[in-house]
Amino acid sequence: VQLQASGGGVVQAGGSLRLSCAASGLTFSNYVMAWFRQAAGKEREFVAVVSWSGGTTYYADSVKGRFTISRDNAKSAVYLQMNSLKPEDTAVYYCAADPKRISSRAMNAMWYDYWGQGTLVTVSS
Repeated sequence: VQLQASGGGVVQAGGSLRLSCAASGLTFSNYVMAWFRQAAGKEREFVAVVSWSGGTTYYADSVKGRFTISRDNAKSAVYLQMNSLKPEDTAVYYCAADPKRISSRAMNAMWYDYWGQGTLVTVSS
C-alpha cells in the first residue's frame, strides 16, 4: 500500500489550500481515509476522516466549518479542502488508510495501518 500526499505549500492567513492523497496497492473503496497533522514539537493530531462511501465524515473541532474532506473512489484519491487558514494550521499533513468500518475510534492515529509521507502546510500571519 502506498499513499502519496501532495498540495502543501505556503499561504497567507485567510487563504485556502487543497491537499490530495493518491492511494495505490489497495482496494480503495474498502478503506476509511483520514488526514492527520503534526506541528513542530507537537504530537500528531486528528483532522478529518471519511468513510468508505464518503457518506460519513468526522472533523476535529479546530477545523470544523473550515476544512472539508472528500474522496473519489474512481480515482483512488482523498482530498482535504482547507479554507480560512490560520497560522495554527501550520503542520505536516499526513493521509492515513484503514480497512475497518468507520467509528469514533477513527480519530485515533493508532487505529490506522497505513500512512503517507506527509506534505507541509505553512500559514503565514
